[in-house]
Amino acid sequence: MFTALLDSCVLWPSTLRDFLLSLAIDMPAWSSAVLDEVERNEAVKLTERGPKLSDGEAAQRAAALVRQMRLMFPDAETQGWEPLEGTFDLPDIDDEHVVAAAVLAKAGAIVTENAKDFPSDRIPPQIKILSAREFCRDTVEMNPQLALRAVREMAARSGRSGPRLDEGSILDILEQRYSLHEATAMIRESMNL
Repeated sequence: MFTALLDSCVLWPSTLRDFLLSLAIDMPAWSSAVLDEVERNEAVKLTERGPKLSDGEAAQRAAALVRQMRLMFPDAETQGWEPLEGTFDLPDIDDEHVVAAAVLAKAGAIVTENAKDFPSDRIPPQIKILSAREFCRDTVEMNPQLALRAVREMAARSGRSGPRLDEGSILDILEQRYSLHEATAMIRESMNL
């Protein structure tokens, strides 16, 4: 397995984030800029969806989420990427930090839903651009039992700030909301062994 740099777009959807981080065989990687984006997007999500929170409450909960991520994965945040920012000539200059951090983290992949922003001719050849669907499929295929354990842990943690979910409900969400059809099929198969 290799280190994967997780882009903000795969980290702010809560169930997808939980699954990706629960699957973490090796250390995930990100930059401070990725976490800043996650925090901003999480705060917006909390003020616009579900039981809406005030701006202050949403900001506090979003900051707590990022603190928890840093606590749980203390070595995931790549430092010193700033000098490489702007050297990849990406279509969106705001994505330069992602590639810069991936290079310094020696990541084998960037997991993102914005592949168009990372053209292969501008990405170092040792780094693959994978969607969350592709990354989860490949990771689950390597170790379905680890993935099943991740889903079981997610089920055990559920209910703290939302509804209590069983393993099947979590797999349904991963499949329906995030199109992780192949990964969830392999996990369901391992449940029946």
